[in-house]
Amino acid sequence: MRLRVLQATIATLSVAVVLLGVPLAFLGVHLVRQNQVQGLQIVAGSLARDVDERLEKGLKLDETMLAPYTNAQVTRHVTVITPEGRRLEAGPRVAGRLVEVRASSAHGALVVVSSSWWEVFWLSARVVGLVVAAALVAFALSIALAIWQSNRLSAPLVYLAASAEQLGSGQVRPHLEPSGVEEIDLVAAELARSADRMAGRLAAERQFAADASHQLRTPLTALSMRLEEIMGATDDDHVREEARISLEQVERLVGVVGDLLTSSRHAAGGTTEAVSLAEVLHQQEEEWSAPFADAGRQLVMSCDSELEVLATPGALAQVLATLIENSLKHGGGTTTVRSRPGTSARSVVVEVADEGLGVPDDLAPRVFERDVTSGAGTGLGLALARDLASADGGRLELAQRRPAVFALFLAKVPAALRTDKVLPVGPAVATRPERRRRA
Repeated sequence: MRLRVLQATIATLSVAVVLLGVPLAFLGVHLVRQNQVQGLQIVAGSLARDVDERLEKGLKLDETMLAPYTNAQVTRHVTVITPEGRRLEAGPRVAGRLVEVRASSAHGALVVVSSSWWEVFWLSARVVGLVVAAALVAFALSIALAIWQSNRLSAPLVYLAASAEQLGSGQVRPHLEPSGVEEIDLVAAELARSADRMAGRLAAERQFAADASHQLRTPLTALSMRLEEIMGATDDDHVREEARISLEQVERLVGVVGDLLTSSRHAAGGTTEAVSLAEVLHQQEEEWSAPFADAGRQLVMSCDSELEVLATPGALAQVLATLIENSLKHGGGTTTVRSRPGTSARSVVVEVADEGLGVPDDLAPRVFERDVTSGAGTGLGLALARDLASADGGRLELAQRRPAVFALFLAKVPAALRTDKVLPVGPAVATRPERRRRA
């Protein structure tokens, strides 16, 4: 903003100098030259009258009478040629280019008054120098005024931006002081009112997350312990496998609940990390292949094995599980989960699509609202999935109505954050510890 004010001031002053200063300098030069010529004409006329007066009185004409007419700001040389042809001169001779004026007396005498053209030129140059000096002073004063004005306007805006940054970082009631600029103070007042509203909403959401997390932790822990007991008590491999998959799903839900509780206690700071998208999709394939097979349908996963995204592992798995379950309940045909590059080089899109009838037109605009359902669910799954995706900096959208295609937009892990890309290859190490059984 400061630069723009300075540029606008300099541009305006430049136009003023061009439109006013240049004509003023030209006019000053013309007036100086005209005044000098008029001065020479007056001197020549006065000397011609003096010569006539002396001739009429019979007085002698000599160089002494010419001396007073040579005193001036510029050098003057006076020459008088009498009617008899006698030549009288006074003043220093002027060499080079001349400014010359001639006058004739009534008795036939010729008067010539001349000055140096260069002296007249330097007098004109002084006028131009004064105009240039005035323009420079105007530039300096205008730039100083522009800097003062830009500081007066930009400082409150910088302060307001810092307050908005505090608001975005979780300090929902920044301290705002009046700036003296009415428009900026109006924005600051509205920012303060928005901060109050956000504080109330955040407090309510954190309290709800904390209460829900506390209420869900106990039954989920009991359920996981019960599943472990079933795995230890049965000899049926099929039952053990189903119990293992169910236990993983319960543990994931426990992780989501823990993330919600952590978010409610610590508003600042992110919980995202580099997550292998292929591993998460493989886990979902293990959990949902059997239900799809029982329904006579097929679940297909397609993803780059080296693709990593920034997300919370439990929250990402829960979002994908919600979309896959939604496709199983409301969709038809083959359900395909695939990843593709996003619109930018640092984004990834995970699409969950099926071959069913799609989302009804009356339901599509409100499909992510709470308590909105087609009748076969609670209406909370998609709303919670959207909130979990937004908490990690992602976005969940209905990309296509018929057939239904849900798109999950995620941030791709930059190469600078991937240790396998920026560090030299070393010996292989175990990166997944063995699962610890609960006591």
